[in-house]
Amino acid sequence: MAAAMRLSRWHTGQTETNPSVAAVLVKDGAIVGAAVTAPGGRPHAESQALAMAGEKARGATLYVTLEPCSHHGRTPPCADATVAAGVARVVVGLTDPDPRVSGCGLAILRDAGIEVESGVLEEEGRQVLRAYLMRQTRGRPYVTLKLAVSADGMIGRKGNGQVAITGPAARAQVHVLRAETDAILVGIGTALADDPELTVRLPGLEGRSPVRIVLDRGLDLPPTSKLASTARHVPVLNVTISPSGPQRQEQLQEAGVEVLEAENLHTLLNALAARGLSSLLVEGGAGVARNFLDAGLVDRILLFESDVVIGEAGIESPVVHSDIPDGFSLVRSGTFATDRYYEYERSS
Repeated sequence: MAAAMRLSRWHTGQTETNPSVAAVLVKDGAIVGAAVTAPGGRPHAESQALAMAGEKARGATLYVTLEPCSHHGRTPPCADATVAAGVARVVVGLTDPDPRVSGCGLAILRDAGIEVESGVLEEEGRQVLRAYLMRQTRGRPYVTLKLAVSADGMIGRKGNGQVAITGPAARAQVHVLRAETDAILVGIGTALADDPELTVRLPGLEGRSPVRIVLDRGLDLPPTSKLASTARHVPVLNVTISPSGPQRQEQLQEAGVEVLEAENLHTLLNALAARGLSSLLVEGGAGVARNFLDAGLVDRILLFESDVVIGEAGIESPVVHSDIPDGFSLVRSGTFATDRYYEYERSS
């Protein structure tokens, strides 16, 4: 099961509305099939692993991180395919909270005489599938707040656009984080000051850029910005409370930007979940970060702290390592070259 959970991470952020599930078939002490949900969400891990194993699947044990599906969608149910393949035993990490499945997949397997064991490494599985579980159980994406903080507690300098706070190793790690995330969000202040692209630019991962979101009440994002000018290649959502200035809206839409109305952050996250987006990375700026924290919508905080000193006109970070909001616990820390890394999760 631990091997299956490691495998499931390979396609995190690439499987659209489906979770990144892994399946490992074992027979006579050897792995005869192993797969992870394909990019785009199809085919599922179980069907791929069964096809790889062929006749060797008969009498084998299937380890799968999430309960096999039991409903007919674009593909037949994985539970039925597992029965047809003659699998003797199925070990499951988590029961699927999707009401279309939720125990039905396990029932199909048991009714067919297959030995079923569930809840194996369940806590680890909840970590691996936390974004999918958040969307299914609470109707919103799992929200990660990422901040690069200077030695004097700043995240930038007023009027200076982008300021390099962390080094290349930490910045590369942020691109890996983007590649594993369904959507990334900034406020209009950051979009105007930094003119960011918010894409993944690591060699080999360029095709894994997340949906880009800008909180832009007044539709002030310039059609010539990097975000708008690349919207036809990587989707951009411009979020407003109520569209004003039809000309601005038309200009953005002509560039390929989608304008979305949302009354507040809660309704925005509900709308994102309805689109099948399970994870959201909040990257800036200070006001947006504070709003998410105040609304109780941050599930994880990632701090990258450096020895750089910003000094005068610095923009104060809403969170620093020495002052973490109540309800968050440190789960891991480390270093990227000279920069320090701290990861906090909201206590359940």
